[in-house]
Amino acid sequence: MALDLTADPVDLCAALVDVPSVSRDEALLADELEAALRAQAPHLEVLRSGQAVLARTDLGRERRVLLAGHIDTVPIADNVPSRRDGDLLYGCGTSDMKAGDAVFAHLAATITEPRHDLTLVFYDCEEIEAVHNGLGRVEREHRDWLDADLALLGEPTNGAVEAGCQGTLRVEVTLRGRRAHSARSWLGENAVHAAGEVLRRLSDYRARDVDIDGCVYREGLQAVGIRGGVAGNVVPDECVVLVNFRFAPDRSVDAAEAHVREVLDGYDLRLTDSSPGALPGLAQPAAQEFLAATGTTASAKYGWTDVSRFAALGIPALNYGPGDPDLAHTRDEHVDTRLITSAAAALRAYLT
Repeated sequence: MALDLTADPVDLCAALVDVPSVSRDEALLADELEAALRAQAPHLEVLRSGQAVLARTDLGRERRVLLAGHIDTVPIADNVPSRRDGDLLYGCGTSDMKAGDAVFAHLAATITEPRHDLTLVFYDCEEIEAVHNGLGRVEREHRDWLDADLALLGEPTNGAVEAGCQGTLRVEVTLRGRRAHSARSWLGENAVHAAGEVLRRLSDYRARDVDIDGCVYREGLQAVGIRGGVAGNVVPDECVVLVNFRFAPDRSVDAAEAHVREVLDGYDLRLTDSSPGALPGLAQPAAQEFLAATGTTASAKYGWTDVSRFAALGIPALNYGPGDPDLAHTRDEHVDTRLITSAAAALRAYLT
């Protein structure tokens, strides 16, 4: 089924949902998007990169705006094809984030003379490990395609603007003891019991609220997992506590790791993964213009998104999409079609 990019973006969203695109299996949808852009948007230069589809204008405008959205979804949960129920459109990926993709693709095809040059990036593998993220591949292979004065990611925000994002890191805290028979426990040292002090420090931890450009980022340091134990009659000699730190974007990853090590001073810590946050960048003219044109006020993004990748390149980036983040990845995932319509209208006003 060929995609009609000029159709109502609500209908386009349903059509996108009806093409399954679970992470690593986006080829069919990428093919459909590429074919539609080449056939229906002759004013755009189109590039295929793996399972990502890129398009852009070259009108010599003073500024360039980049619209980015991932086309992959989490595994389908008996929620494809899409279905309508009044103002609600149900289906896998409706909120996260084929509604945003539909708005971006529709505008790219129907706005032939934007007042800013436009770049579209529809990319793959966002829902799985960061090493596979198609946006990273585009950065490595086609860096110039990411240059812009403002990047807008269609992540679900209920039509609000969420600026920047938190950084995140995880560490493993390893407690060691001495194994013994539980009937003679005094001969051993219980590593699981030793985790109590780590958990107490985390429970007593008081996180910062950080105001950046009027956006308040709330940090959080939490134990998110624990493993240990050998058998029902053995004093365990090892216990590992998994700790996640969500930090405000005024901290670098190195600074965030140093802070966690300070809080858990004296313990054996191993950093397992990390991603930097993104400053809101609201002072940039293109971001101010977007907020004014859409009549919105930005708030902080809780969680990590690919705006971080753009921020690392020195490109201001905002999250703006019609989906509901609370419905992402759920079996009854859906989107309010009125938010698709209003997002398309707001972006059209901004871009024209």
